[in-house]
Amino acid sequence: MTPKTAEADRTAPVRDADFTTISGRELKNVYTPDDLAPEDLGENLGLPGDYPYTRGIHPTMYRGKLWTMRQFAGMGTAEQTNQRFKFLLERGQTGLSTAFDNPTLYGWDSDHPLSAGEVGKTGVAVDSLADMERLFDSIPLDKVSTSMTINAPAAWIFTMFLANAENRGVPLEKLRGTIQNDILKEYIAQKEWIFPPEPHIRLICDMFAFCADHVPQWNTISISGYHIREAGATAAQELAFTLMDGFTYVDAAIEAGMNVDDFAPRLSFFFNSHMDFFEEIAKLRAARRIWARHMKEEYGAQNPRSWLCRFHVQTAGCSLTAQQPEVNIVRTAIEALAGVLGGCQSLHTNSMDEALALPSDKAVEIALRTQQVIAFESGVANVADPLGGSYLIERLTRELEEEAESYFAKIREMGGMVKAIERGFPQQEITRSAYEYQCALSEKRKTMVGVNEFVHENEVLEIPILEIGESVERDQIAAVKKLKETRDNVAVKDSLDALEKAARTKENLIPHLLRCSHAYATEGEITETLIKVFGEYREQAFF
Repeated sequence: MTPKTAEADRTAPVRDADFTTISGRELKNVYTPDDLAPEDLGENLGLPGDYPYTRGIHPTMYRGKLWTMRQFAGMGTAEQTNQRFKFLLERGQTGLSTAFDNPTLYGWDSDHPLSAGEVGKTGVAVDSLADMERLFDSIPLDKVSTSMTINAPAAWIFTMFLANAENRGVPLEKLRGTIQNDILKEYIAQKEWIFPPEPHIRLICDMFAFCADHVPQWNTISISGYHIREAGATAAQELAFTLMDGFTYVDAAIEAGMNVDDFAPRLSFFFNSHMDFFEEIAKLRAARRIWARHMKEEYGAQNPRSWLCRFHVQTAGCSLTAQQPEVNIVRTAIEALAGVLGGCQSLHTNSMDEALALPSDKAVEIALRTQQVIAFESGVANVADPLGGSYLIERLTRELEEEAESYFAKIREMGGMVKAIERGFPQQEITRSAYEYQCALSEKRKTMVGVNEFVHENEVLEIPILEIGESVERDQIAAVKKLKETRDNVAVKDSLDALEKAARTKENLIPHLLRCSHAYATEGEITETLIKVFGEYREQAFF
């Protein structure tokens, strides 16, 4: 092609389309070295496994070890979810991820009035150690890493897991896994809290300290951007608010007297992988670079493991459609590939039916097979960071980093993340972004296949849908009633009284919660005990 022909091609008419990312970021037609700063291919880039880890946290990345394939699972009773765990493990899943129902996430027992109609519907119901025993029956806790997505009552759900391990003779130091335990993103996006921020953050710091001494292989928190993005945030907002939450926890732990290198190596993250392929990859690269620099330069961490932004990725639930649900398989594959090329340590792929119900066996198997095809057939795992040095990727990475740093400055001016949340700043930013994206869909400036374009009129659903029967709630309530009749209620009362007394001091509460769990105190009883001391949180309305 001659220079004249090439120039003509660059000035040729283009489609009448929106050439921005899902986040609204303007994109050029082509990117060249002129779009990069000298450091973009120098000190900002480096090699995989080298600070600031833009290209990945390990030198060999997936040549050394594939990401953990960890499908989120939870439905109905503990027995039903245990069956799903085993179904997935038999089909090649390499880690477990536990989804709890709404009552459990709010700290309520299944027989609480506000639990009516919700028990087991969106995850597994766990009321006590008895449920935890059934949930992980016959699963080797010292051999399979386990993730638990729970936040407000995370500390006492975690101690139920620990009590089960102890009762089975599994040493706590051999347990591997992650508890989400991220309360700040609840105030920002998911809205499942119990207490005001201060006591919740105290419990998080108690977890950091306890696990450093007793459960050293456990990730004590999964600082989560996923739900922030699902609420409507842009990629930059997800990045900024997530990392700022992380810095807030680091500040709190240091203020509580901990050395940063004693707890920071076990901090982990959880990001969304949305449909805008290159922007998502750049976001994940920027997250590693920002975290590494702040931990090393701002917090003075000496252990290189404290600098690592290790993260789980889940494909975007908000991108799934009830219309033409089979198309969701394609969406999930694209998002999963972005997560892998972005360097995730573990991955969940959504099932095609999740806009309609909890996934069926068939749907969840296809979702797992999607990961396996990427891992074993696509070739992307053969080279560490194959997109490193791309003009587009490196430019987007820098832009996202700069935008995140701008948000950090604004939040610090407000007095930190807790103060910003109390003012409604991140909530309002997300609301605005969600509205703008919805307008783009409504006005067809953005296309969602099967929703605002390429629509099937009079569509008939042709996939099986999982239903959770009403008997689940009846059976769970009956189990709670029987437990309270047959356990040692003196031991329960003694453990709850000791917990309340300790909560009124600065004592670490995890040993007391572990004692309550061993006594078969229910989740709701523990919640009510702590509410006596900490009170309940009520959110101010923001518009």
